[in-house]
Amino acid sequence: MPTTVTSKGQVTIPKRVRDRLGIVPGSQVEFEARPDGSVALVRKSAGKPGRRPRSRFAALRGSVKLSMTTDEIMALTRGEG
Repeated sequence: MPTTVTSKGQVTIPKRVRDRLGIVPGSQVEFEARPDGSVALVRKSAGKPGRRPRSRFAALRGSVKLSMTTDEIMALTRGEG
C-alpha cells in the first residue's frame, strides 16, 4: 500500500495499518531499521482510543466562581474598573 511523502517528510499511515497496530491519536510510534534494509513501524505506546491528545489549553478550561456580575467583569476587561 503505497503512500506519498510530503515536502515536510510526513506520511499518512494507512487506516488498515493503524487498525492492525492499534494506533490511535496520541499513540507513539517508532521506526526500526532492520539488517536487511527494511524499516518496521512499531507502536511504542497506545493513546486512549477515541480520545484526542490533551491540548495545552485543557488545564485552563473550567469555570470561575466570582461574586462579580457580568457587567462588572465586562467593565474590568474594558479597563473601566
